[in-house]
Amino acid sequence: MTRSLKKGPYVDAKLLKKIEGKKPQATGPIKTWARASQISPEMVGFIFGVHNGKDHIEVLVSEEMVGHRLGEFSPTRKFVKHGGKMQKELEQKKKESEIAAAQSAKAATADATTKK
Repeated sequence: MTRSLKKGPYVDAKLLKKIEGKKPQATGPIKTWARASQISPEMVGFIFGVHNGKDHIEVLVSEEMVGHRLGEFSPTRKFVKHGGKMQKELEQKKKESEIAAAQSAKAATADATTKK
């Protein structure tokens, strides 16, 4: 559910205070835990270190991000590949075929240079 229009957007006051009077290029990443804070137009160009529960992920704010929440750009869950044992075998075969193709291409170029 969205926030009431009469209340206005939620922008963390501490966050606004940190960027007040500063230039985006001159400052380093600004660490924050305020994932629920909306991105305002004043924040464009700044780099925020948004906490994801473990560490701070750097987010460069652009104009397209205005109105979104900071937490949307700092994922909290890590994707682990599907497949398990079968997937590893397929990847191994693919890697071996790439190596074989590279070796055959190398051999072909070596033969071409020796024939000259």
